[in-house]
Amino acid sequence: MTEFKDATAIVGIGQTEFAKSLDGSETELACRAVLAALDDAGIDPSEVDALGSFTLETTAEYELARACGLGEIVHFAQVPYGGGAACATVGQVAMAVAAGVANVGVAWRSRKRGARRARNWSQVAERIEGLGKYSRPYGLVRPVDEVAMLARRYMHQYGASRDHLANIALACRTHANRNPNAFMYERTLSREQYMQARWISEPLCLFDNCLESDGALAAVIVRADRARDCAQPPAFIHAYSQGLSRQHQVMVDYHSDDPLHGCSWPAARNLWRQADFGPDDVQVAQFYDAFTPLILLSLEAYGFCGVGEAAAFTENGALELGGRLPINTSGGGLSEAYIHGMNLVTEGVRQIRGTSTAQVEDANVSLVTSAAAVPTGALLLRGDA
Repeated sequence: MTEFKDATAIVGIGQTEFAKSLDGSETELACRAVLAALDDAGIDPSEVDALGSFTLETTAEYELARACGLGEIVHFAQVPYGGGAACATVGQVAMAVAAGVANVGVAWRSRKRGARRARNWSQVAERIEGLGKYSRPYGLVRPVDEVAMLARRYMHQYGASRDHLANIALACRTHANRNPNAFMYERTLSREQYMQARWISEPLCLFDNCLESDGALAAVIVRADRARDCAQPPAFIHAYSQGLSRQHQVMVDYHSDDPLHGCSWPAARNLWRQADFGPDDVQVAQFYDAFTPLILLSLEAYGFCGVGEAAAFTENGALELGGRLPINTSGGGLSEAYIHGMNLVTEGVRQIRGTSTAQVEDANVSLVTSAAAVPTGALLLRGDA
């Protein structure tokens, strides 16, 4: 049996700029990010033989391989569920590399969502089908509406307040203000501004929502024995998991015994089962943050606090540099860019390299998660021993 733990590493990361609207197609953006990641790793494109992407990706593997001058591809796979896919996209490529099926893998996500016409829920009539027919006609039209229901349940059950959601939004914005590549780099946010912002879906205001961004990111994965010879310090993939809870319904868990106990829980249990580390050893985390309440659910699922304790966990600057657990140190989906969580993966790598613009001192264990509201995944990255 091939041991997966620490058998592979992310050795190259690349990205385009992030903006409300970028020139070029999603394929062009994907190629730029992939070639930048390979250049970062010091690996020739002709060596790539494995690819991983999202089912939502519009660029076919053969298009990317041909345009970037990649080698013969012997492994390719796609992961569904949008925001739940980034960690699994990397993890599945890593499994192929660890097993010896492939030698050099690339995982990528390219996205053009700044334009309203690119947002699938702007075409409401097209979504009244399947399970949606039981919820969308009654007002749960957008993902924010669905998560707002979970947020209200959490606030009612555990006494969380908008101040706790503000703690999350402000931490992410503070980190983005250090990051020149962040969409919100020069846009500060105060608690007063947060409280006065317009509602999007009560109790969630404008600043509880992620950005809608254009951009692309990529990561290069190789086996550990090669990783140490690459151009950049390796971020070893110590553990990886996906998670799908027994009673799940996509984007919501309203029909389960506990709507707040979603897919992150099985992902977390399996992640820690594999690992030599536990939550107390994690120095920095990149939690999927399409909406602020997802951070509360993730803090509990991954064991950083008890059930119902996440709101209090966010207090006293705990999520900022110097705090108990700095999170989303590039600004995350709330304040850097929203590329379905791939920018959380690349920021997790930067923390291990020591090159983040909001660097946690001596960070050697970095957690990255995908969305808490859908079938999901997680990565535990570490530096060289």
